[in-house]
Amino acid sequence: MTATVLTAKALLLDMDGTLVNSDAVVERCWRRWALRHGLDPQAALKVVHGRQGYATMAVLLPDRPMEENHADNRAMLAEETADMDGVVPIGGASAFMAAIAALPHALVTSADTALATARMGAAALPMPAVRVTAEQVGESKPDPEGFLKGAVELGFDAADCIVFEDSEAGVAAGRAAGMRVVGVGPRAAALAPDAHVEDLTRVRVEAAGDGSVRLHLNEA
Repeated sequence: MTATVLTAKALLLDMDGTLVNSDAVVERCWRRWALRHGLDPQAALKVVHGRQGYATMAVLLPDRPMEENHADNRAMLAEETADMDGVVPIGGASAFMAAIAALPHALVTSADTALATARMGAAALPMPAVRVTAEQVGESKPDPEGFLKGAVELGFDAADCIVFEDSEAGVAAGRAAGMRVVGVGPRAAALAPDAHVEDLTRVRVEAAGDGSVRLHLNEA
């Protein structure tokens, strides 16, 4: 096991797969969607994580008009928001959120406000005061817009922020924003983030004297 220390002024946190394990719901809803459209559910699930629904649909149905994807996305968000069965916190998420409560941090998620609120609540995790949800961006991850907006909201330069992410689209978005990325969980292990942890039990947070955040990471 490798011990890594990273220092930042602010943390930008993805939700699904990073703070909240919602895989059971995501897979149920997207399997149904894929079957309705004559697609292989397993192939669909390979591109679902990290993106907003309309962006996933555009990858899977490239010839379909985008307005249909947006309409379908609204229905998918409602379906996911109504289904909290199996939504649980990622290991160590509760202690991690408590440790950063007084430190600069923001949620940057591809979920909309209703879905983010429902999932954070189902996982018994506090909703950060600063958050960038689907309604606030024009482009989905892997576009860096959400992370860049989060940094602006917190008042820090991109280079001073560390992103916590689990998905290929999310890691790519963090990199494109010019931020360092801590990968969380099995999906992130193969994506060559700046550091990788199995879950948030492997992260110890320390507030430095200059107001920065020091992260002690036990990498696998």
